[in-house]
Amino acid sequence: MKSENFASISRRTFIYAFLIILFGVLSFRLFQMQILNQEAYEEKSADNSIKAIEQIPFRGVFYDRNLKVMVDNIPAYTLRITPADYDQKLNPLIDKILGADSGFVASILEKNRIYSKYIPIRIKRGIEFEIVSWLEENQEHLPGVDYIVEMQRGYPFGIKGSHSFGYTKEISPNQLSKEKDYYVPGDYVGHNGIEKQYEKDLRGIKGFNYVLVNSKRKEIGKYKDGTEDKNSTKGKDLVLSYDADVQKVAEQQMIGKRGAILAIEPKTGEILALVSAPDYDLNQFSYVTSRQFLQDLYNDPDKPSFNRATMSLKPPGSTFKMLAAIAALDMGVITPSTLINCGGGFTFGRFFKCHGNHGSVNVIHAIEKSCNSFFYHLIYKIGLDKWKEYALKFGFSAKTGIDIGEESAGFIPGENYYVKMYGEKWPRSIMASLGIGQGEVSVSPLQLAQYVALIANNGHSFQPHIVKGYLDDNTRQIIPYKFPEIKTGIKQEVFDIVKEGMFLVVNGAGTATHIKMSDIQISGKTGTAQNPHGKDHALFVCFAPSDNPQIAIAVVVENIGFGGTHAAPIAKAMIEAYLKKETLKKEQIEKDNNQTIAGVKIED
Repeated sequence: MKSENFASISRRTFIYAFLIILFGVLSFRLFQMQILNQEAYEEKSADNSIKAIEQIPFRGVFYDRNLKVMVDNIPAYTLRITPADYDQKLNPLIDKILGADSGFVASILEKNRIYSKYIPIRIKRGIEFEIVSWLEENQEHLPGVDYIVEMQRGYPFGIKGSHSFGYTKEISPNQLSKEKDYYVPGDYVGHNGIEKQYEKDLRGIKGFNYVLVNSKRKEIGKYKDGTEDKNSTKGKDLVLSYDADVQKVAEQQMIGKRGAILAIEPKTGEILALVSAPDYDLNQFSYVTSRQFLQDLYNDPDKPSFNRATMSLKPPGSTFKMLAAIAALDMGVITPSTLINCGGGFTFGRFFKCHGNHGSVNVIHAIEKSCNSFFYHLIYKIGLDKWKEYALKFGFSAKTGIDIGEESAGFIPGENYYVKMYGEKWPRSIMASLGIGQGEVSVSPLQLAQYVALIANNGHSFQPHIVKGYLDDNTRQIIPYKFPEIKTGIKQEVFDIVKEGMFLVVNGAGTATHIKMSDIQISGKTGTAQNPHGKDHALFVCFAPSDNPQIAIAVVVENIGFGGTHAAPIAKAMIEAYLKKETLKKEQIEKDNNQTIAGVKIED
């Protein structure tokens, strides 16, 4: 009897203890769920009843320096599918409506399977209005299929800008994994150029409209009457340093040619125009880009997608003679009165030919006449490593940091390079060609433009850039971006001497006198870069007006011949477009009026 009571008491104690522990665990879980983790469970509950509809902000617009719209937004319809609500049996029908190949919709849905099935997937951007009308008429039979109005890029001023503007394209899975806090599958992001480099400024801030949904994800009304909705915020409108009129002239001048043009405001480093030719049509990237267009673009032997302005590297030819002159004058190895005799060439191990027999010339007239003999001699007076040191002061053999991303650094050889190539007894005769911008030296058109801008502004400027700043949404005032300052540390009088020679190239008896203007004085230097694979490349660098430089230009035209013949006239046309803007407008108005009057007379 005692043993039975003992067992009974033990059993009851165990049961009571178990119940107490169970009750404690349940109480603790309730406390944890309702108090400690309240927010997390509320969010999960909200996920089951509230649907966030994303509002895509307008992308920032591009203006030129005079606030002319260069890149705008235009409406475009985008078809979307929400996988949670969609029946894949509709795939063939949607393929047919879109005019796409069989399996087009299925492939996009498959690619996006890794993301939430409640996130709408963009299937095709830029669908025709007829398709939108069909979607409206058949909405009840198309669960999970809808469309939204988005903005695509437009170019109202008729400027291509293909190598600087860049374009937008659908975000890649790799990009999405890095930027998943902002982007969702199907979002468009900047690709190349300004669109890419200033993506975070341009994209704006997304907004959200919240709606209540039932267990089948069907919308049943607004959440809290829309009081929790967040409006999207438009991206920043960028003000470019471009002058739209100059850019247009530059693009027109390079039609049918290969090469590059850059124009810079010397005092600020602001790029007034940038052209790489041949170029391509950015409108092709506004909608879904056709495979045929991309195939033609990338297979074109002229490589229109390659940015020649910042990435092509060539010998600078005689445009590099000012560098040797600056180094020699700054070092004191020559003075303005130093004479070097040109008897048609120069001998150092072998004979180096000059294109003329200039007699005794000083540095000013050596630049004017583009005397090779003078600069063959000069580089030996300077020394190879000192010559390279001065080249580096002007930004050669390094990237400029231009704000469109892609560029090449080029190459300036020094003594170490030749020791590695040929040993300690490397042939010093190699140096002669470097003195006239030939041999292993290679530079980009952008570097040449920076170089001549620094000469124009006496060795001082700022990092070349295309974006001046952005427009404040409220005041519409320009908020400038800051760029690094460039100082060569070279004496003022050195630049005065060199610029006198460049002035005579155009206004004296030099190699570019045919572009001389009566109302604007241009200072420049022609160049012809040797090309072992065909015709030589034509180069011209200049600035204007000579006494108060406002524009500095570098022109490189490939496989065409002499710089004075083919490159200099292009620079002249751009100078006129920039410095004679009002005069040209008046002349065009008068011309149009005369044509109208003449037309009336003919009709009478």
